[in-house]
Amino acid sequence: MGHARDIEDLIDLMARLPGLGPRSARRAVLMLLKKRGPLMAPLAQAMAHVALTAKDCTRCGNIGTTDICPICADDRRATGEICVVEDVADLWAMERTGAFKGRYHVLGGTLSALDAVGPEDLRIPRLVARVAEEGLREVILALNLTVDGQTTAHYIADVLEGSGVQVTSLAQGVPVGGELDYLDDGTIGAALRARKRF
Repeated sequence: MGHARDIEDLIDLMARLPGLGPRSARRAVLMLLKKRGPLMAPLAQAMAHVALTAKDCTRCGNIGTTDICPICADDRRATGEICVVEDVADLWAMERTGAFKGRYHVLGGTLSALDAVGPEDLRIPRLVARVAEEGLREVILALNLTVDGQTTAHYIADVLEGSGVQVTSLAQGVPVGGELDYLDDGTIGAALRARKRF
């Protein structure tokens, strides 16, 4: 195509991002090249900085730049409620709604027999420990309505049975097979308000 190899490499890397195919990646790289000074250089700097400073919250699994994320560090969020999500993207989707004022727990995935992902591969033992340590009243399971998501939800409910904590799940306003990160804020907020015992 007449592009330099390093530009082709950048296009290939961009095409690996979710939502960007080869054509979209080509357009994005072209835009970055046209705006090297005001856009590309600051973007490269910010990416390099975040690559060095980003870390997982040791308490909940959120991504931030400190050992304890701002949500966990905020005493006003210690409501006795914890919302369990599959991934950080789901946590961010819940936060966009502004409907939940408690804290979160990011599992880091779901149980999957096909992919050989068991409870020890997720943050489920840490969740059980948090229920005891933080004296939680309610654990809200906000997992995706996929087979693996619901298998994980049932497993967590079984593990927490007898702990004294109420286990609830989001209302069925979330479509079956849907993923939180792709839902609008109103749907997530309504589902959170209409949650029920799991």
